Formats: sequence, structure tokens, C-alpha cells
Amino acid sequence: MAAENPVESPQEEATCPICLEYFKDPVIIECGHNFCQACIAQCWEGSDTATSCPQCRETVQQRNLRLNRQLANMVEIAKGLSFQAAKGAGGDGVCERHQEALKLFCERDQTPICVVCNRSRAHRTHKVVPIEEAAQEYKGKIEAHLKSLTEDREKLLGFKETGEATCQEYLKQIEKERQKIVSEFQQLRQFLEEQERLLLAQLEKLDKVFVKIQNEKITKLSEEISYLSELISELEGKYQKPASEFLQDIRSTLSSCKNERRKFQQPLKISPKLKVRLSEFSQKTVVLVNTLRKIKDALPSELERKSRKSLGPFRKVNVTLDPDSAHPQLVLSEDRKSVRWGDTRQDLPNNPERFNSWACVLGYKGFTSGRRCWEVQVGAGRHWAVGVARESVGRKGRISRSPEGGIWAVQRWGSRFEALTSAVTRLPRRQIPTRIRVCLDCDWGQVTFIDAVDETPIFSFPPGSALGERIRPWFWVGPGSPLRLCP
Repeated sequence: MAAENPVESPQEEATCPICLEYFKDPVIIECGHNFCQACIAQCWEGSDTATSCPQCRETVQQRNLRLNRQLANMVEIAKGLSFQAAKGAGGDGVCERHQEALKLFCERDQTPICVVCNRSRAHRTHKVVPIEEAAQEYKGKIEAHLKSLTEDREKLLGFKETGEATCQEYLKQIEKERQKIVSEFQQLRQFLEEQERLLLAQLEKLDKVFVKIQNEKITKLSEEISYLSELISELEGKYQKPASEFLQDIRSTLSSCKNERRKFQQPLKISPKLKVRLSEFSQKTVVLVNTLRKIKDALPSELERKSRKSLGPFRKVNVTLDPDSAHPQLVLSEDRKSVRWGDTRQDLPNNPERFNSWACVLGYKGFTSGRRCWEVQVGAGRHWAVGVARESVGRKGRISRSPEGGIWAVQRWGSRFEALTSAVTRLPRRQIPTRIRVCLDCDWGQVTFIDAVDETPIFSFPPGSALGERIRPWFWVGPGSPLRLCP
């Protein structure tokens, strides 16, 4: 038989039979048994005179309670012995409440307990096992988790290495493409600069030729004008003379006038060879300019097409309405997927997010990157608008429903179907759509509208117009024109 632990006997003697914990303010009753003062008082509560001992059931008087100072001292000694024994056995595994060694494990509360805790009310009905046995069981569970987590970490490390290697390959490919573009455009610039230099040199030669012709002709004409001026002055003087003098040498004077008129009837002419050279140069310039314009017009659209193709398709998102932004005249459904014009203006707080003039409402969530789309059922309503708006769009007063005001949308106004551009663009459509898909490309800053029924494009705002801020779905609702966000 194993020797009894010398510490356990004092612990038992220092334990209250009622609470099964160390005595606290121990008292002794007539039969000689000891209890915590609070425990025996609670046990005898409601009885004014004689009662029985909770341990031996002997009748005793309540007033004969005496403080047992010796037992109180022994309790302190037992606590100290227990603490020293626990430190000697395991170091820090000591119950903070009872200063006992933590030898047991409560499976229900999943916490180490001491033998006093096991006998207390808090744990007496719980299943407990020796702490070493519990430690082995839970070590097995932790080892399984460690193995799983280690495997996950190894997988992630592998993904990281693979991703880094892939990124490095793409970075190398991007650098090659960058060098190729720089080289090609450098050659193109050199070619264009050479063409520019040759054309300007040819133009300079033509310019000098025409300047020379101009100078020669103008000089000759100036001389002839001066001669004619002298002749006119001479004739005017002869015209004022008396008849006898006027008619002297009149035949010679008339002959001179006729000869001079025939002489000056020849117009200023440019040689046919120069005209041909100028025409050829003009045609060459037109061809070059048209070619450059075609390159300029085709290049951005081609780059845009390839870049958009690499970005992938638009991702459909679940859009709900933001009640804090809704105009008081608008009524939102319980699922916040539809909105209609209400019969009366609701009494809602005029918070900074709420529209107070235009009957507008925003989507609850905004977007800053990626390619997103959602569909809106507009039905047969005659007054509505759908699109997107900046997070900072004006909410109070008469807002500008245009890109300048932070809104990109299309609207129906009676029989008219329009894009809300700066000057409002009338959209030529045979039939106004009943279901519209809004496509937002945050990376390109572009908004596109598509008829979700027949997949035909409606209108597209230019790239770059909706950049630089969080973009949210935007709706304007008129009377009798409810809108419904499609699932």
C-alpha cells in the first residue's frame, strides 16, 4: 500500500464540510464540528432557536457559535504546505484560489483544477480526469492541428514560390515588350523626323522660288506702274493745253497710248512646271497626313481592345440600395432591391448622405477597382434614370446630373431616351429598353449601358471619365416608374 501523502491530511482537516473549500472564518458548534461562519449561517437561515448539525445531525443552539482561532491558523499552515508541495512537484501548476496543485482536468470546462475544486459545487458534477492523461489526449489533438497547419503552410510556401517565379517570368516578358516598344517608336520617330526634314526642305526650295518670282514680277510691275503714272501725268498736262498746242503731234500721242495698252495686257503668270511641283508636293503631304491620322485613330482603339481583353469579363455583383441616401419621397422595399415614388414625403432625418431635392438613391456598396456590372428592371415607367455616381456627388439642392456633377447615367423622360452628358445626348432607339445592364470599368474609368434583353449596346461614356474616386450605383425615380434591381 502506498504511503499516504503527508500534505493531504492537513488539507482535509482544513476543509469545510459544507462548501468543500478551505475554512473561512471557521466557527465551532456545541457538537464539536467546525464550519465556515457564512456556510453555517446560510444553512441555519430561517431558524431562530435550536437546529441540527449539518454533519452529525445533533441538535445544537445557534447562539453557541465560537470562533475557532486554532483552526484558522491551521488553515493558513495547510495552504502553505499545499503551495510548497505543488511547487516542489510541478513548479507553477498551482490553483490560484486554493493554492493546491493542479492535478485534475475538468472536461466540461476544459480547464485544470485542484482536488479542492473537484469537491466544490462548481465542479462536483463534472467529469474529471488526471491532468497528465488529459494532457496526452489534448497533445494528440494539437499535434494533428500542427500537422495540418504545417502542411497548409508548406502548400502556401509552394504557391508563393511558384507565384514569384511566374511573376518574374512575366516581368521579364514585360521588360522585353517595353524595350521593343521603345525601339520601335524610336525608329518611327526617326523616320517621321526624317520625313519632316525632307518635306520642309522641299517646301523651303519652293518658297524661295516663289519669293524670287514674286520679287521679279513685282519689281517689273512697279517699274511699269511708274512709267504709266508718268505717261498719265503727261497726257493730263497735254489735255489742259489750248487746241493748237493740244493737236500738235496728236497722231504720235494716240499711237503711244495704243502700244502701251497692248504691252500691259499680259497677266502675271507662273510656269506650268512650278505648278506641277507644288501640286505633287501638296498630294504627298495629304497622303502622309492621312496616313498619320489613320495610325493615330486606330492605335488607341487597338490598345484599348487588347487591354480590355486581358482584363477579363465583367463580374456581376449583388447591388442593394442605401436607405441613408434615399430621398424622403422614395420608398424602398424590405430587401432594399426595389424603389418607388411614394404618395407622401416621409419624415426622415436630413443626414448629410441623404438627397433632399432630386428623388435619388445610391447603391449601398461602392467600387474602386475591377470590372463590375448589374441589371435594373425599369419596366414601362416613363420617368427614371440609372447609372453611377461618385461617392462625393452632391446630395443637397439642385445637383448637376452630368459627368461634371459626378454622375454618368441614361434616362427616360417621357418619350425621350437620353444619355446625361454635358449637353444631354438623344439616343436613337426604336424601342426604349425595359431592362438595362450597367457596366462599370473602374480601371479604365468607363461606364457602358447595354440592353439586357437583346444584348445590344445603348451608350458608352469615354474611358477615363469616371476615375479617381469610389463609384456607387445611382438611381433617379419619378412618379409611376418603380425600379427593381435584378438578382
